[in-house]
Amino acid sequence: MLSSEDWIAIALTLKLASLTTLVLLLIATPLAWHLAHTERWWKAPLNALVALPLVLPPTVLGFYLLVVLGPKGWVGQLMQQFGLNTLPFSFSGLLVASVLYSLPFVVQPIQAVFSNFDKRLLEAAMTLRASPLDAFFTIILPLSKHGFLTAIVLGFAHTVGEFGVVLMIGGNITGETRVISVQLYNHVEAMNYQAAHSLAALLVLFSFSVLLGLYYLNRGK
Repeated sequence: MLSSEDWIAIALTLKLASLTTLVLLLIATPLAWHLAHTERWWKAPLNALVALPLVLPPTVLGFYLLVVLGPKGWVGQLMQQFGLNTLPFSFSGLLVASVLYSLPFVVQPIQAVFSNFDKRLLEAAMTLRASPLDAFFTIILPLSKHGFLTAIVLGFAHTVGEFGVVLMIGGNITGETRVISVQLYNHVEAMNYQAAHSLAALLVLFSFSVLLGLYYLNRGK
């Protein structure tokens, strides 16, 4: 059975994953379009930078975010000059860390469909005086929907499963930064294996459902 603290952690995780996915879509869409069509020298370094969280240990990213965003980091000092609180050990800090850590899971599926996009369709739309916004919603988005759906599912699921980076930057504060993976860790530390089994089984079921959904979504694509 799930306790009240478990449900709080689940609700916080779903909130974090939803906001992270939304922010990532806003960032990843123009970035993916640029990476898919540019041939400038910075394409390879930028691709590597976007993909870095795929191979970088999450604790490394969390550590450097803690340094940069903390009271002695340049971002933290800048925020304090404007009278703002620093981001570590807050929900906002979790959001920043999650956006950076899940970035490749959203950028790469969108970049893949943009790379195969026929530019002649956009050229035809321009001759009909369609604005860039009209062209995006009437041509690009419908033809790229499978890439966007894959990006949404992967970005959301990856954020739900985060542990190292959120623990480093967010700590373990109930209702503020204690997400479901950290709550599971707490149960194991307390040797409360029955509660740990409940959360672990929930995450296994969620992960399997995500992979199964992606399989059917991309079947034949």
